[in-house]
Amino acid sequence: MPRPSARSVGASAGAGARKSDRVRVNRLAIFDCDGTLVDSQASICLAMEHCFAGQKLEPPGREAIRRIVGLSLVEAIGRLLPEADDALHRALAEDYKRAYFTLRTEGKIEDEPLYDGIAETIAALDDAGWLLGVATGKSDRGLLRVLEQHGLRQRFVTLQTADRHPSKPHPSMIEAAIAEAGAAPETTAMIGDTSFDMAMACAAGVHAVGVAWGYHTRHDLLQAGAAHVADHARALAPHLEGL
Repeated sequence: MPRPSARSVGASAGAGARKSDRVRVNRLAIFDCDGTLVDSQASICLAMEHCFAGQKLEPPGREAIRRIVGLSLVEAIGRLLPEADDALHRALAEDYKRAYFTLRTEGKIEDEPLYDGIAETIAALDDAGWLLGVATGKSDRGLLRVLEQHGLRQRFVTLQTADRHPSKPHPSMIEAAIAEAGAAPETTAMIGDTSFDMAMACAAGVHAVGVAWGYHTRHDLLQAGAAHVADHARALAPHLEGL
């Protein structure tokens, strides 16, 4: 059976609220993808190294690359190569896309694994009546590939990507997700592994929940506005109970 749309889910929730007074407003949990749902650092680092080498540039260190995961490509490359102009940043972004596609086609990039407990946590939140979304620096195609690979596409009612929004930490992705899900800022949480996710949550006026298994440190997350930092996926649900 196809999953109901955010609009129909919201209507059902409203009816349930009148009958049982249990659900008053749609609750929305928005997940980052890279570093939060899946561990994609190996594929991102490899593609970034290839695109820099293609322009005869010294590739950044892998720690530097991990630090920019989550930003849109042009902005990410701009941080890695701040002395270059916008034209080169955009050229490298296109080179990155081609490198990633080629490496995957040649079997040199493996599938990005889900972090431990993520599938179970998503299923539990979905079954508990949460609406689920994604806000990511990935493209539409890249996000759909990951979700379909892990059998998660049907769990999410709203997907926001870099193809249609400014880079994090601009709040556009969260604002669009809230509108599509029929939620409200006070009943929405942004869950992510980077300071960009936490800053985006704060800019949108939603609950900011960091995860400790990704690419930025606990200190980074708290400094950027995280209300909580979960040490493992099973700890996420308790941090959301107050919404």
